[in-house]
Amino acid sequence: MLSIPAIHEAVLRAAAKITPPVRGAYLDLGSGGGELIALMRERFKVESFACDGTGALMKLPDQKVEIADLNREPLPYEDNKFSLVTCTETIEHLERYRETIREVHRVLRPGGWAIFTTPNILNVKSRLRFLLFGFYNLFGPLAVRESAVHDTGGHINPVGLFYLGHALLDAGFRADSLRISVDRWQRSSLAALIPLWPILRLGAAAAWRKEVGKFHTINAANAPLVRAMNSRDILLGRTLVVAAAKAEV
Repeated sequence: MLSIPAIHEAVLRAAAKITPPVRGAYLDLGSGGGELIALMRERFKVESFACDGTGALMKLPDQKVEIADLNREPLPYEDNKFSLVTCTETIEHLERYRETIREVHRVLRPGGWAIFTTPNILNVKSRLRFLLFGFYNLFGPLAVRESAVHDTGGHINPVGLFYLGHALLDAGFRADSLRISVDRWQRSSLAALIPLWPILRLGAAAAWRKEVGKFHTINAANAPLVRAMNSRDILLGRTLVVAAAKAEV
């Protein structure tokens, strides 16, 4: 899968905040040309591993790529191998991203970290597009029975903040380790947010009361994720960056 420099920088910022510091074996899942691997090697001196659906994209001559179809196959690694796994701009290409998240948890060492990025479908610009057209930003109509033809660049699975966070917690990642950020703010979302802010605040508050009082869907475990959905970063951010740690034994 392919990514861009601003997203790589956001991943590096997230990795720099990990404690204890990043060390040991590191896996980049959906490694593409290896740009992030090169940056991680330089910054953290890690032993790098790469996994993707093809090795043809890799530009680093000394980097072996393990081939895996993540829609059908598990990760080709033993349990508890890596101290860090990054997965940038990949889960939106997968039919069953939750299985991949469980696989990432499996191959992480106890105390190891995972960092995921995916298009932030909950920024204001994307929400407005969904209201008007029924599709989020960077997602749209797909060709039927032509899986190789995706006008959306292969984006078939929009994954919002709540569902990514829920999948991580459900896979066994520590709730207290969850860190949510974005690569950068969008000016277009900021311009749209200013007039919509009062409506959004009132609507979110009313929906919260209904979910808590009538449907009982919000509890102590998921409330932080629900609150974060209307945070400043999520309303304005372009790309979602979520990091979480596997529990220590």
